[in-house]
Amino acid sequence: MRAVQLSAANQLAVVDVTDPRPAAGEVVVSLRAAALNHRDVWIKLGQYAGLKWPCIPGSDGAGVVSEVGAGVDSSWMGREVIINPGFNWGGDEAAQGTGFSILGLPRDGTLAEKIAVPAEQLAPKPAYMTWQEAAALPLAGLTAYRAVFSRAGLRARERVLISGVGGGVALIAMQLALAAQAEVWVTSSSDEKIARAIAMGAMGGFNYTDREWTASALKAPGPFNVVVDSAGGESFGQLIDVAAPGGRVVFFGATRGDAPLPVRKVFWRQISLLGTTMGSPADWVALNGFVSARKLRPVVDNEFPLERAAEAFALMERGAQFGKIVVTM
Repeated sequence: MRAVQLSAANQLAVVDVTDPRPAAGEVVVSLRAAALNHRDVWIKLGQYAGLKWPCIPGSDGAGVVSEVGAGVDSSWMGREVIINPGFNWGGDEAAQGTGFSILGLPRDGTLAEKIAVPAEQLAPKPAYMTWQEAAALPLAGLTAYRAVFSRAGLRARERVLISGVGGGVALIAMQLALAAQAEVWVTSSSDEKIARAIAMGAMGGFNYTDREWTASALKAPGPFNVVVDSAGGESFGQLIDVAAPGGRVVFFGATRGDAPLPVRKVFWRQISLLGTTMGSPADWVALNGFVSARKLRPVVDNEFPLERAAEAFALMERGAQFGKIVVTM
């Protein structure tokens, strides 16, 4: 089969590799589409923990079951599926265990024509979604669902701020919050991305390159019950500034590095800081039910055939996308 292979940092090629075979309890999925995440870029750049070479990256995928291993119900054959990228969560719903891993490292990932995964990782592909949309859902959707609902406990009519709209997780978080009847606002460094978010239902947004954006936000609409962030960094304190007393700030990344913490503001205003990573099997089931019941569609920014995967990575590294970047097989 053909697959994207990283042989070392920044050494990406599409090559022929041996077809996977299913072990006991596993299936082979003939992939129709896969989606990129920032995690794949960090692996490519050699900036991720537990690197091994060569590796096939990719955490998101959708396709058709083409082979089943021993002990797997044969009714899976021919079914259209999406893959839960979180493996071995563990027995505690509060946090992942020490055996937790994400598809695409150390296990070979979805940027290939086929993949072998445990059957327990599968869910039916939502019938109304395209292959590209279905591939865009798993990692971003799971991360966003746990952040917005399981951790932050967002309720209808609460005011929520989602930072960095345009990224895959931020956009799906916005869609989930809108579907839950929350009042959604966004931030971005791009006025165009803010305008596109408003067209999708957001009430408004703030360009975080404007040094006065927090003052504008506190003036109208006012402080936020929930703030969702993946960047961290020096500007993290600004999110504390716009959180309402008793508000919840949930975060799942640090693309701008660690953040200085205004401790006095946090305790005096009784703000909850909620770290989160991916999601549990229960979150996965809840995500799929929520999305399918409301017919939500992940936003796909661009797509590339597998042979042009290097272009997909280059676009991801530029950070200009609005939604997910998809690779098709």
